[in-house]
Amino acid sequence: MSQTPKVAVVTGASRGAGQGIATALGQHGCIVYVTGRSEKAGDAPLPGTIYETAAAVTAAGGQGIAVRVDHGDDEQTRALFDRVRAEQGHIDILVNNVAAIHDELTLPGRFWEKPLKLADIITVGIRSSYVASYHAAPMMVDRGQGLIVFTSGSGASHYVYGPGYGAHKVSQDKMAADMAVDLRDTGVTALSIWMGALRTGRLLQLIASDPAKYAYLEKMVETPEFTGHVIWALSQDPALADHAGQTLIGAELAEHYGLRDAGDHQPPSYRQSYGVAPLPQYDRIIR
Repeated sequence: MSQTPKVAVVTGASRGAGQGIATALGQHGCIVYVTGRSEKAGDAPLPGTIYETAAAVTAAGGQGIAVRVDHGDDEQTRALFDRVRAEQGHIDILVNNVAAIHDELTLPGRFWEKPLKLADIITVGIRSSYVASYHAAPMMVDRGQGLIVFTSGSGASHYVYGPGYGAHKVSQDKMAADMAVDLRDTGVTALSIWMGALRTGRLLQLIASDPAKYAYLEKMVETPEFTGHVIWALSQDPALADHAGQTLIGAELAEHYGLRDAGDHQPPSYRQSYGVAPLPQYDRIIR
């Protein structure tokens, strides 16, 4: 545990990846602001609320603070970071994880044959990550330190579920790369992390819907907490700035830091399993 608690904001942390990341950061003694819209059972099709996640953070050894935020509303996002500044004076880690994922995303069909609401991931996903970073960056730059993480996945480099999902993933990676250019020499690092298939309620539902089709995922899945431990290791790395602007595969980072998932499991990376890797960025800058 850190002697001086780090202050983190994890967006979209009612359930799934965000819940796991927040809880893992709690294990390292962090003060974690947990955001999302779900306050009670029934607010979303899947279980999980911001209060349950905040309680899990505290039970893990940190301090969980639940804040109801609709990340489709810029003013609510601004108010969140105003509150963090007022209560803590700074922020150390921002995890841009929130995304509007609807159940229909995994249905068969081409993009125009699925509901138009699947485009919500562009607003609550791409734009919301930009807005959260917009408010967090000045607080970090003022102190000359900080870590902005975008949670992403291999859908940035190959087809997964449709163009909306892919646009979200590649945008997370691209924002990390371009924000790192603007953050150069400030002491603040922006990067993106590809998570693997996560053992979440949503994924377990997917596997149960067609066990023959999705059984292979059982050997590949990561716990939602896994990425949180990777983020913590990054935040403590004296060479963190060397990763600025990069898209990193969480499973590979875990091997680098000597981390293993629950049950002593070492999740495979997409590069290892499928030969899929993050898209390259080039050094050319136009201002």
